[in-house]
Amino acid sequence: MLKQFFIICSGADTDILESCSKGEQNKYAGIGATVFFTAVMAFIAASYALYTVFDNLYSSVFFGLIWGFLIFNLDRFIVSTIKKTGNFMDEFIQATPRIILAVIIAVVISKPLELKIFEKEINQVLLKQKNDLTLANKNQIAKQFTPNIKGIDNNIKSLQQQIATKEAEVNELYNTYIAEAEGTAGTKRLGKGPVYQEKREKHDALLAELQQLKTDNILKIDAFEVQKADLKNNYDTEVQKTQPIINNFDGLMARVNALGELPWIPSLFIFLLFLAVETSPIFAKLLSPKSAYDFKLEDEEAAIKSNVLQNKNQREAMLKTDFAINDRIYKDIENEDELYNYKRKTARELMQLQADAFFKQQKNVL
Repeated sequence: MLKQFFIICSGADTDILESCSKGEQNKYAGIGATVFFTAVMAFIAASYALYTVFDNLYSSVFFGLIWGFLIFNLDRFIVSTIKKTGNFMDEFIQATPRIILAVIIAVVISKPLELKIFEKEINQVLLKQKNDLTLANKNQIAKQFTPNIKGIDNNIKSLQQQIATKEAEVNELYNTYIAEAEGTAGTKRLGKGPVYQEKREKHDALLAELQQLKTDNILKIDAFEVQKADLKNNYDTEVQKTQPIINNFDGLMARVNALGELPWIPSLFIFLLFLAVETSPIFAKLLSPKSAYDFKLEDEEAAIKSNVLQNKNQREAMLKTDFAINDRIYKDIENEDELYNYKRKTARELMQLQADAFFKQQKNVL
């Protein structure tokens, strides 16, 4: 039962194979098994590749099954259409388009399986790429907010500098009137005289200005801090909005690109393995000698071809003979008076009827 199934997979004529030896049947059963298992691998590879796209198991299996049937049909067609002629070069030229198609199929099948085999290494490459993208994304978003934040920081520093400058002036006046009171500077008289009082009043007035400046500038600084906090919140919001896009950067194309950054030798050998599996039925038929199955198939096709040509020639000869007979018949009756008089009578009746019909039509119009 299994052997018969694999023979059907090979695309061979089962009626002809039944009359061949067991060895011939086993050869085509082996070819059919290769076609079948290649389709199974194509189904697995396509299902995994589509799962990375749709992220849905049932959809991936459904479309993977369709792809597996498609590859099965293509492989079966490729193998079954290679005819043994006994000339290797003719057979190779005949098989060249099929070999090219087999190479394409091998690439399509092997690539998703490579992605699965090297999944851990690909995830590591993707993690590094995601980190780089995250940093680049933050830097790009920061360019939108950094000028405004720097402007606010400069305004805050300017306000703080005004307070510091005013405090320095107040402290200097404080030291001046204290030194005047102690007699270490100014008039150098100990005690709180008129000069001391003047300097004290000047200090107190500047101190009041300092307090007012601090009050005003602190309100301005608080307002700037609120603006700065809003900008930072907007920055964090933009980062959070764009981060899921980076986190989902693990689709099929991203994984294929990540695979390209890994050493190429393991991928090459996996591709060669599938290429060997995919092309093995073709080369098995090319390299094998012309066998009993090929001779019987050729004999059956030749018989059908001869029968078709014979029927075609016979139909052409019958048609030619029929033309010749008809020509002789019409030539013999061409000069008969009876036929002439009959046709003359019918033509006259037809013309009379046409004239009457035309007269009635014209009368109705008038």
